[in-house]
Amino acid sequence: MSRSEAVIVDVVRTPSGRGKPDGELSDIHPADLLAGVLLELVGRTGIDPAVVDDVIGGCVTQSGEQAGNITRTAVLSAGFPESVPAVTIDRQCGSSQQAAAFAAQGVLSGAYDVVIACGVESMSRAPMGSNAQGASLGGELLRARYPEGLVTQGVAAELIADRWGFSRAQLDDYAADSHGRAAWAAANGAFEGELVAVPTPDSGSVNADETIRPGTTAEKLAQLQPVFRTDRLAERFPQLEWRITAGNSSPLTDGASAALIMSADAAKRLGLRPRARFHSFAVAGSDPLLMLTGILPATRKLLERSGVRLDEIDAYEVNEAFAPIPLLWREEFGADPSRLNPRGGAIALGHALGSSGTRLLATLLNEVESRGGRYGLQTMCEGGGTANATLIEVLR
Repeated sequence: MSRSEAVIVDVVRTPSGRGKPDGELSDIHPADLLAGVLLELVGRTGIDPAVVDDVIGGCVTQSGEQAGNITRTAVLSAGFPESVPAVTIDRQCGSSQQAAAFAAQGVLSGAYDVVIACGVESMSRAPMGSNAQGASLGGELLRARYPEGLVTQGVAAELIADRWGFSRAQLDDYAADSHGRAAWAAANGAFEGELVAVPTPDSGSVNADETIRPGTTAEKLAQLQPVFRTDRLAERFPQLEWRITAGNSSPLTDGASAALIMSADAAKRLGLRPRARFHSFAVAGSDPLLMLTGILPATRKLLERSGVRLDEIDAYEVNEAFAPIPLLWREEFGADPSRLNPRGGAIALGHALGSSGTRLLATLLNEVESRGGRYGLQTMCEGGGTANATLIEVLR
């Protein structure tokens, strides 16, 4: 390994907590959720937190308890030396995937030796959209460019399902399968290496994902009603059949995750064995009305840059914000279904927005290792019409 490599030493995550009212993680401050995975990361690897050059964290709803650079708050809450800096970034759902990319790129540039990429979101305590405080997110210039107006992610998912012709039955079948795969993985200990138990105020602990529903069937999901239809939207988009429900979407989720990233030289100096290296990165913009299709150009750009063919990649993590998204990606690339979200995706494992990028990284790394494979790809659709894609290479 050379100095120019950015390596992953370890990645951990909390269980995915259901949102209020019955989620066990909803009683825990988000800074404490993130502090817990930071402590676990340094505890498992044995590094002195003082050697960390920076902590880069993702968080989408940076208001209320998640305001004021929550990553720095979590670093202080974890008892790290005050000399360790931290920053919080927002690339919507891809925030912590971008944090990992920035961390690795900092290593590759020589700006960092040791860095932590992480993310947190308590969707129970900082509800999605609450940071907007009812304000319009665009002014006259945006309205002039998009006079009919943009839409929410749920409506974008409806437009994608319509354009690519995914039926309600296909969406529900996929969602049920996601729960089935996640339930099988959990029952067989597939998540044990990445999960960090979270103590609760009642002296208990959460040590398993709350969002997985093992008994989910397509027949049960078919009974749910669409959630994004309004009379105004139905008038604007008369072609839509309104297929997106709570069952074929990712649930409101609380959680945190973190990855220890460093140069190969630093790992050698600290006596640590890297598990993988970052091979390639890509980010792309796309139509902000469809919004969630950026995973297509981002993946194409990544494959072109990496020189690695899709059929050489052992597992793909395509975030399941809504069922049409992985189905769209699979269809466009002719991807092997058995390699796509093989341990279930966000429909079952939750989508704690700012945490999801490093959560996917943890699951992907463990899956590729368990297969005895070499490459893993993750890609994330993001609000506003952007997407990240990352290729990792497992080291033996």
